[in-house]
Amino acid sequence: MLKLGVNIDHVATLREARKTYEPNPIDAAKECIAGGADSIVCHLREDRRHIKDADVAALRRAVERLNLEMSIAKDVVDFACNIRPDQATLVPERRMEITTEGGLDVVSNVRKISSVVCKLESCGIAVSLFINPSKKQIDASLKTGARIIELHTGEYANAPSMSAKKRELRILKEACLYARSKGMEVNAGHGLNYINVVDIAHIEGLHELNIGHSIISRAVFVGIKEAVRQMKGLIG
Repeated sequence: MLKLGVNIDHVATLREARKTYEPNPIDAAKECIAGGADSIVCHLREDRRHIKDADVAALRRAVERLNLEMSIAKDVVDFACNIRPDQATLVPERRMEITTEGGLDVVSNVRKISSVVCKLESCGIAVSLFINPSKKQIDASLKTGARIIELHTGEYANAPSMSAKKRELRILKEACLYARSKGMEVNAGHGLNYINVVDIAHIEGLHELNIGHSIISRAVFVGIKEAVRQMKGLIG
């Protein structure tokens, strides 16, 4: 059955709007698990704009499976090695972006990413690379030693027309099939919501979908537990 990872970054975003102690991301994570989430995802950005080091440490103690999204900056890698999440997902990061824009360029950074993969795996952390659905990026990911990828679904989610959406869906299906043929575990995420997720969920071979913003947005009206339940019902 397709698994669901829930990203709770925007619970921390709301907290940081007032620089206060609520809402608490750890309480949110527990509600997500109660609603059926298979893992909790958070992104420790270099500028610490929402999730803080203390949040990650508390989440590590509070949840059974933690997926830490992170850049390859040395201080973040060192922190991950100390906290030891179950999985680290390496993503590109630019300070001024609102959210992650595009996949990690593994092709141009194989040596550096390989070093980070090796360091994280030596600490017992499974490593996933967040990449665009490209055979070149998949092949480069294999060279780093990583055995998990997360396909960036942003182009599909933001496609301006039905024909463009179908084209992007086909690209994602082909990328998943190719990566699976190479023995990789394949996840997917970015821009997925209650309307567009169903076609992605039907891609054969996907292991997990990672979704955040749309779930937290719906939670404003129905609560986090129910929002997660509804998403699980769509992808199950």
